[in-house]
Amino acid sequence: MDSVLAFVIGVAIIVIGLAVSIGLHEIGHLVPAKLFGVKVTQYMIGFGPTIWSRRRGETEYGLKAIPLGGYIAMIGMFPPAKGERAHEDSTGFFRGLVQDARDSSAESIGAGDEERAFYRLPVWKRIIIMFGGPFMNLLLAVVLFGVLLMGFGTAQASTTVGSVSACALPATSERQTCEPGDPAAPGAAAGIEPGDRIVSVAGEPIDSWAESTAIIREHAEEPVDFVVVRDGEEVALTVTPMLSERYVLDEQGVVVTDASGEPRTVQAGFVGIAAATETVPQPVTAVLPAVGQQISGVTGIIFNLPQRMVDVANAAFGPEERDPNGPMSVVGVGRVAGEIASLDEIPLASKAASMVGLLAALNVALFVFNLIPLLPLDGGHIAGALWEAIRRGVAKLFRRPDPGPVDLAKLMPITLGVVVIFGAMSALLIYADIVKPVSLL
Repeated sequence: MDSVLAFVIGVAIIVIGLAVSIGLHEIGHLVPAKLFGVKVTQYMIGFGPTIWSRRRGETEYGLKAIPLGGYIAMIGMFPPAKGERAHEDSTGFFRGLVQDARDSSAESIGAGDEERAFYRLPVWKRIIIMFGGPFMNLLLAVVLFGVLLMGFGTAQASTTVGSVSACALPATSERQTCEPGDPAAPGAAAGIEPGDRIVSVAGEPIDSWAESTAIIREHAEEPVDFVVVRDGEEVALTVTPMLSERYVLDEQGVVVTDASGEPRTVQAGFVGIAAATETVPQPVTAVLPAVGQQISGVTGIIFNLPQRMVDVANAAFGPEERDPNGPMSVVGVGRVAGEIASLDEIPLASKAASMVGLLAALNVALFVFNLIPLLPLDGGHIAGALWEAIRRGVAKLFRRPDPGPVDLAKLMPITLGVVVIFGAMSALLIYADIVKPVSLL
């Protein structure tokens, strides 16, 4: 029962964190909209039926039943049709969509509020309003990554031996368990034990695990003097690294890959010891690069989204396994959070750090996703405003009449298509997260 309760708590943390993230996203739109004088009639977290609301001034604030998004309702989102009579374009399904959007926008503008319509704002003000939501998610991601890196820290290899292999296997071996007949690992044969802290190798003082690895690799089949601290006392050992196939590592200890993405290997010295990890708080300068790396990763997923969704479909309806670095729905993220919370092997601090990391990653995803230049996303409105600025700039340069605001209502058929596609992808991800989830266990 304790594990079930922990699972539920993990899911609840993500749901509440997501709701707060959505709420702050909408505040990012709400505050500049009110500052610029736009009339905002609603501020809602969620979709569907309203379960609670309260009106303050001219704005209704509330919660809706489905907490998978949010919105603010600003009057006059679309300009009236230029040089056309009302309902002239209402024949045909797609023309009807365009006219319905215009009619809804016009009906939202009450008597005396004409100058408070969103479309009447200068381009730069509209961009600030629409960018305000994603910016709040970016700001929240920076704060959460700051808590994660500076408060909890990151796991790094220490100079303490975490494990000692009993046998020596090539890096590319299909099995990683020892069997009779496998050659003994030099570290175990020399008497290195888990918990030993390496002080020096071949007479060189050791300050990082990477330093010891580099020395070992360069002294294959040569006796090497090790000094370790065991139970508070220094112990001298002699180890003879064996020549073995190992992965090529860069300066940070990361495996180097070739042009095809396959890990590169080299014949190098091997002892058969692995480092114990320790959590090390990071400086403030590490926060923004971490956020940037996360943004780059999410952007890469979005650019390759069609293929990623094909992979998800193949996994959901076939025997393939899910890519742990692929896209997930909120259901999948909640399930991962529940698994983390229910693992008895993980200390509480590590669980808390994992939750913070998940919420930070979610906010980066919200930031990047909402900047896709397609309606109804914020990026679509920003792209429309930028196109309007370009059109007006060109007209002014060549002394032509002002072309006026861009009529984004004409894009409603495309907007409907985007909504349908995003809805289908969300349904596929939710289904895959139920029948073939990404699991930590």
